[in-house]
Amino acid sequence: MTSASTSPAPAGHGVAVVFEDMHRWYGTVHALQGLSIDIAPGELIALLGPSGCGKTTALRALGGLDEVDQGRILVGGKDITRVPANKRNMGIVFQAYSLFPNMTARDNVAYGLRLRRVDGATRKRKAEETLDLVGLGDQANKYPHQMSGGQQQRVALARALAIEPSVLLLDEPLSALDAKVRRQLREEIRRIQIMVGITTLFVTHDQEEALAMGDRVGVMSAGRLEQIAAPAELYERPQTRFVAEFVGLTNRIPGKTDGGEVHVLGQRVPLVPGATDRGDVKALVRPEHVRLAANPQGAGRVLAVSFLGSMCRAQVALPDETIVVAQLSAAEASGLYPGVAVEVSVVPEPVFAVAS
Repeated sequence: MTSASTSPAPAGHGVAVVFEDMHRWYGTVHALQGLSIDIAPGELIALLGPSGCGKTTALRALGGLDEVDQGRILVGGKDITRVPANKRNMGIVFQAYSLFPNMTARDNVAYGLRLRRVDGATRKRKAEETLDLVGLGDQANKYPHQMSGGQQQRVALARALAIEPSVLLLDEPLSALDAKVRRQLREEIRRIQIMVGITTLFVTHDQEEALAMGDRVGVMSAGRLEQIAAPAELYERPQTRFVAEFVGLTNRIPGKTDGGEVHVLGQRVPLVPGATDRGDVKALVRPEHVRLAANPQGAGRVLAVSFLGSMCRAQVALPDETIVVAQLSAAEASGLYPGVAVEVSVVPEPVFAVAS
């Protein structure tokens, strides 16, 4: 076990983090069921899942805010499982900004340094440097009530980074912000994380956020890690039914499997590993892999078309009453409107299939 005097990692140098067969019970609830993850130095791992899946429990365990009943947590090769939270050198940003209302942005950022007995001149310099890093150098003298929600969350991020933590923990930090600010801030956080080179665990229930920010994304369900992979691999090659249905929009189209393929909408489509490969199934097909062509003899009927800027999303009813959603470019959707007959086909990209 790591001693309380373990020195923090140098700024700008990420450390490896290992979750090793972690279990956590709350009474009869098994909140973490053998969670194991290896996080590389400087990597940003996004944990994604519905409420109650265990993702926040994992983050709190790493931060020392919750206990582990079984298993170990290693940071930089050292076992910190039983090290108190105040000895772990973690920077944490929560959904609630938790800023001190009677302190300026500079003083809020310097607060952790003051607890570490850093001298006043160094505190001031470090706080101002970190505010510059998050783009708030000109807001140092403002109080939280004088700042927008996005600015307050940047101050919270600066406060977490000012102490030069070994690991940065982000617990749904953007969920209280409106959509436009959330997109801007997630890009800013990612830029800063890469520039600083800090190992980061990011917890969110927002799929777009996880896929946009993570080097890898871990999908959790009922305390278990269903899959962890690079965003594109996770989206295109789900390994479990839960991942296939939870991540992104998915059509459930009737088909029949034959070994490593499924016959769906008159085409043969390969199956991803782990898919049901015998009998009648529902093929889980992404909307962008559905193709529509206006044809008076087509078996499908357009129900609705939604304009999404450069893209359009069309809902189509098949003769068996299956509703299929297709995502098309604006040009491809030209001429499609409710009532139009269409031919429906799928791109022969590998799909996950589940028993009907």
